[in-house]
Amino acid sequence: MSNLVNAEHVSIGFGTRILLDDVSLGLSRGDVIGVVGRNGDGKTTLLKILTGLTEPDSGRVTRTGAVSIGYLHQADDFAAESTVRDVIVGGRPDHVWASDSAARAVVEHLLGDVALDAAVGSLSGGERRRTALVALMLGDHDLLVLDEPTNHLDVEAVAWLAEHLRALQARDVAMLVVSHDRWFLDAICTRVWEVHDGVVDSYDGGYAAYVLARAERARQAAGMAARRKNLLRKELAWLRRGAPARTSKPKFRIDAATTLIADEPPPRDRLELQRFSVSRLGKDVFDLAHVDLAVGEGEARRVLLSDLSWSIGPGDRIGLIGVNGAGKTTLLKLLAGDLQPDRGRVKQGRTLALGHLRQDATAAAGDLRVLEAVNELRRTTSLASGKESSTSTLLEDFGFTGDKLTTRLSDLSGGERRRLQFLRLLLSEPNVLLLDEPTNDLDIDTLTVIEDYLDTWPGTLLVVSHDRYFLERVCDVTYALMGDGTCVLLPGGVEQYLETRRHAASTPSGPAAGDGGGEARASSATEARAAKKTLARVEQQLGKLDGRIAKVHDQMAAAAADYGRLADLQRDLDALTAEKDELEMTWLEAAEQAG
Repeated sequence: MSNLVNAEHVSIGFGTRILLDDVSLGLSRGDVIGVVGRNGDGKTTLLKILTGLTEPDSGRVTRTGAVSIGYLHQADDFAAESTVRDVIVGGRPDHVWASDSAARAVVEHLLGDVALDAAVGSLSGGERRRTALVALMLGDHDLLVLDEPTNHLDVEAVAWLAEHLRALQARDVAMLVVSHDRWFLDAICTRVWEVHDGVVDSYDGGYAAYVLARAERARQAAGMAARRKNLLRKELAWLRRGAPARTSKPKFRIDAATTLIADEPPPRDRLELQRFSVSRLGKDVFDLAHVDLAVGEGEARRVLLSDLSWSIGPGDRIGLIGVNGAGKTTLLKLLAGDLQPDRGRVKQGRTLALGHLRQDATAAAGDLRVLEAVNELRRTTSLASGKESSTSTLLEDFGFTGDKLTTRLSDLSGGERRRLQFLRLLLSEPNVLLLDEPTNDLDIDTLTVIEDYLDTWPGTLLVVSHDRYFLERVCDVTYALMGDGTCVLLPGGVEQYLETRRHAASTPSGPAAGDGGGEARASSATEARAAKKTLARVEQQLGKLDGRIAKVHDQMAAAAADYGRLADLQRDLDALTAEKDELEMTWLEAAEQAG
């Protein structure tokens, strides 16, 4: 099959920096290629060259004559006077465009809360982004070029988009996707292109396959480096010994090559981190008692939190999800003390040292340079291991090297400001972190650095994010704001939340009128209230049960040499685990009734 787009020996540079150097590649119908790499390494430049928006300094790009290319840019260029209807369906009335069930599904899932006759100039940034995405999805293109398509989408919309793109791929639509959302890349991609150091490396499969192949390449490179090092050591020893000893053949031991995933330990020791966290924070971190909070007035009034009681302890690592507007950011502001509830109380622990990463990318005063902005906080910091690390090492880990160290903050890109903002937060040595969309504007390599730091960070962590991979990677438990004022535990994580939302969407509403309908609604409301009480009771029981299980684990560690005692403890652990399974089933049944 001939390629839709083909690049041959393409090179391009800006100033003294070469972004692409003699790159040759192509993509065919049905290819879904994820493009990854650090910010500034040339991902967007590669997309623009392939689509003809930018001409390379050398080389050639060819495209099949009739190919239709749709491009989702990071920024839109809508005319302010245009309406959403003008942008997505060319101004056609509902009875015309909505006769296409596929088009109707796209609009309902991505723009269900946006009036089609609203002017695009009145939309929020997230609404404009979704409008551009819908326009692209309805364009019937042969090749879709998507630059960060999941920005401003919640986890439910991201899951739907992945399913929709898989359906397009089955119809031989080709795609080029730049995204930092690793779950999304793994769900849709057939290949991954990694842009780095002027070259583009190609890997078959999705993101998980790319990580495995990259690790294998690193292992092989490490083995070759070890062999080269050994040869140099042999030659040096031969020269030092002189002529009389040159006939001997000493053997040198080569260290084992880097092990792969199967030999890696778990990313973090939860019990050890929790013990350390208790020593830093005490027993209490946040206590919410009967909290109510609403926004808006009159008919526009929305209840975000209703009678919420929640105790968050030391070492808890909590992911928080929900649809846009459910109140996730508001809840973080309540915990931080930036907002007060309409009713109830929010109590903070006495030894709490709070670090709050907000969605805006303000890092520090714009006149400062990067190194100055970091050194004004501290020049060294204590890591969770007890060792000290210099700020220069942290800056290098977060991608600030060379000229970037003396760059003024006002000249940094959005991603660079976000990285510096997070680095300065870590240097303040908090024991509680509230992270509001921490993955915004960050490349995958930077995300893995942040995840590595969080793995050994002993404190209480609350993360609001639509990045499913990041949530599951750094958090131990997931809660959801369901949009009706409730905040519920999700033992099954994000997948359970999506299933609950699908079930709610597919469940028909009750009778619209009549006494029977009123009685049904009253009965349903009573059952829902009872179910919510059951949820609260079961969540408390699960918390206590987790403590008992942790205690048994401690006892097993202490009795490692006493096999009889270990057998007794294993029976206790099996019983506790079975009890936990039953409670989780009870929770799931109550969650369905609570809606």
